[in-house]
Amino acid sequence: MKQILQDMDKGKTILTFSPSPFIAAQALLISSNASLISAGTERMLVDFGRASYLDKARQQPEKVKAVLEKVQTDGLMATVDTVKSKLAQPLPLGYCNVGLVKELGKGVKGFKVGDRVVSNGPHADMVLVSKNLCAKVPDDVSDEEASFTVVASIGLQGIRLAQPSLGEAFVVTGVGLIGLLTVQLLRAHGCRVLAIDFDDSKLALAAQFGAETCNPGKGQDPVAAGMAFSRGNGVDGVIITASTKQSDPVIQAARMSRKRGRIVLVGVTGLELNRADFYEKELSFQVSCSYGPGRYDPSYEEQGNDYPLGFVRWTEQRNFEAVLDMMASGRLDVNPLITHRFEFEDAPKAYDLLTSDKSALGIILNYSSDVESRNIRSVALSDGGVVDPAKPVVGFIGAGNYASRMLIPAFKEAGAQLHTISTSGGVNGVIHGEKAGFAHATTDTQGMLDNPDINTVAIVTRHNSHASFVASALDAGKHVFVEKPLAVNRKDLELVQEAYERKGEKVPMLMVGFNRRFSPQIQKMKSLLGPILEPKSFVMTVNAGAIPADHWTQDIEVGGGRIIGEACHFIDLMRFLADSEIISVQARRMGEAPGVAVSEDKAAITLGFADGSFGTIHYLANGAASFPKERVEVFAAGKVLQLDNFRKLRGFGWSGFKKMNLWRQDKGQNACAAAFLSAIERGGMGPIPAKELFEVASITLDVVDQLRSQ
Repeated sequence: MKQILQDMDKGKTILTFSPSPFIAAQALLISSNASLISAGTERMLVDFGRASYLDKARQQPEKVKAVLEKVQTDGLMATVDTVKSKLAQPLPLGYCNVGLVKELGKGVKGFKVGDRVVSNGPHADMVLVSKNLCAKVPDDVSDEEASFTVVASIGLQGIRLAQPSLGEAFVVTGVGLIGLLTVQLLRAHGCRVLAIDFDDSKLALAAQFGAETCNPGKGQDPVAAGMAFSRGNGVDGVIITASTKQSDPVIQAARMSRKRGRIVLVGVTGLELNRADFYEKELSFQVSCSYGPGRYDPSYEEQGNDYPLGFVRWTEQRNFEAVLDMMASGRLDVNPLITHRFEFEDAPKAYDLLTSDKSALGIILNYSSDVESRNIRSVALSDGGVVDPAKPVVGFIGAGNYASRMLIPAFKEAGAQLHTISTSGGVNGVIHGEKAGFAHATTDTQGMLDNPDINTVAIVTRHNSHASFVASALDAGKHVFVEKPLAVNRKDLELVQEAYERKGEKVPMLMVGFNRRFSPQIQKMKSLLGPILEPKSFVMTVNAGAIPADHWTQDIEVGGGRIIGEACHFIDLMRFLADSEIISVQARRMGEAPGVAVSEDKAAITLGFADGSFGTIHYLANGAASFPKERVEVFAAGKVLQLDNFRKLRGFGWSGFKKMNLWRQDKGQNACAAAFLSAIERGGMGPIPAKELFEVASITLDVVDQLRSQ
C-alpha cells in the first residue's frame, strides 16, 4: 500500500510504499476512494516539520523544559539521541477517509465487505480503522462529499456543547474549513450566524451559506459587530474555530456575549483571559474535544466498546452518521468548499500548495490505482545479499519506540543479519527497516516465523503478546530474544515453559532483554563482588516517573502493569548481582490517601536469597523528574558500591577502586544483544540461563500477587 507521511525532522512530505495493515479485532480494512486534506491541522503539522530546530523549540516550550531535565539526569548525548530519534519518526497525515470495506476483523458487527464507509483513517490507499470510527455512507452522498464528514463532526461537537436553540444569535470566529461547516450546521439548527474572519473569500462563502460577516482586517470591530448583530443584547454563543497564538478571539467572544452566554473553543488560540469579562456575565467557556464522546478512550476507539445510546446520545460514530444524514438531505453543502483535486500519487504537490496558498480550503485526494495491487502483505526493502545460515539471521516482530531507538541498532551493531521486520501496520516496518538495512518488511508475522531462512526472532511488541509469540517462535525452532517481560500472567508463563520443554535437547536459545546486567558498570560491580562470600545487602531506587492511568502499560490485561513491565528489570539485576536463588518475596504498595491514586507503581519489594543476601527495590512513580531515575547500592563486607543512573559508579572502602564514570549513559543494550548473538553463533548456553529467566518471571508474578491483594 501507499501512505503519506510527514518527516518532522527534515520537513519533507513523503509518499511511502509498505505492506497493507494486518486486520485486527474490532476493526475494518478499507480500500480508499477519496480523502480530504484538513487545511488547518495538516498545514500546522507540515509547517512545524519544515521549521528550523530553533522554531520547533519555540513552538513547544514545555518540551524544551523536559529535554533540559533529561540532560541533567541522563546526560547530553543520551538526550540528543532521544530528541533526534523522536523527530526522525515520520507522522502519518490525514484523518478524513472514504472507501470500501475489504475485510472485517473479529467481533465487527453492523458492517459487511463492500460497504462504502467514512472513517478517520489517514491518507493511504489501504487503512485499518476501529469499527467505532467508521460510518456507512448513504447512496446519494458522493465520495468527495463524504470525505468532509470527520471535519464537519469536529464543528458539530462544538455546537453540541454550545446547545443552540431555534432563533439564537451565534458567532463563528474563524471561517476556515471547519468554521464554514459550522456556519451551515448552526443555520440548520435555526440560528442566526455572524462569521468573523480576515479573509474576504472565506467570508463570501459564509455569506453564501446565510451568515452575516465581519472582517477585522478592514477595520471592522468584532465586538461592535457582535453587539449590533444581537440587536444590542449580546450574542447567545460563540464558537471559535480560528487558529492563532493570540487571545483576541476569546476576549472578543466574552465581550460580545450576553449574560450567561456560551463560548466553545474548537480551534487553537491563546488563553490569556480577563477574569472580569467572564465573572460579571457568568459566562461558560468550554474546550471541545475533536469529534465527540469516545475520542481518545481506548475502550471505545481500540476495543470497540460503544457507549449506550440512552446515556451518551452523540458519540464520535453517531456524530459521523448525523453529518452524513445532513449531507444526504441537502442541508449541508460541501461542494462549494472544494478548491483543489489531486491524484493520491501527487499528494506531495498538494502539500506544497497547502503551505504556499493560504486560501486553499477543501483539497481532495482521489485514489484510482488498482485495488488488488494495494493489498500486499510483504515488500522487499533491499536485495538482502547472501546470508550465512551458520550465523544469526534475524526477524523482528515490532518496530515501536524502543525497538527502533535501541534494540534494532544494537542488533545491527552486533553484526546481525537483518532479514525481515514484521509490524501490524506496515509503515513503521518500512521506515525503520529501510534505515536499519532489513531485506524485507511484512505484516504477515506467521509467514515470517515459517520462513526457513530466518533462525532467530526478536520480539518487541506490547507485553500481552510476548508469550504467544515466544511459544510460536520456539515451536518453529527459532532462537528467541524477547523484550521484557516474558509473560504477564501465570497462564502465559506456563505457555512459554511448555513450548520450551517441548523442544527437549533441541531447544533453541531463549533470551529476555534484561540489558542492565550487561552494562559496563554493573559488570564492574559483579567482578568486585565476586570474591566476597558473605551475604550482601542491596538497595535499588527507581524514580520511575508518573504514567497516565489509561496508558497501555498500566492496563493489567495489555501491559501487565508497571511492576511486570519494568520492575522485572531490577528483580533480574538483583538476582544477577546476588548470584543466588531468590527464596522469599515481600512487597508493599503505597496505601490510600486523599487525592492520591492507589496503584502498584509506588511500591517496595524485598527479596531474600539462598546465600543469606537480601535487598529492597523501591519502585516509585511519585518522585521529581530532576532526580536520577535509577540508583543501585550494594553494602558488603564493610564496603559500598553506588551507581547513579548508569553514568557514575563510586566505591567506598574498596582497595584499588574509587570510581568508574562514563561520558554517556550505558544501560547495556548493545552488550546484551551482542552476547545473545554471539552465544547463538558459538552454540551452547545462552547469556542468561533459562532457569533464571523463568525464576525472575515467576518471582515478578509473586510480587504483583502480593501488591494486588493489599
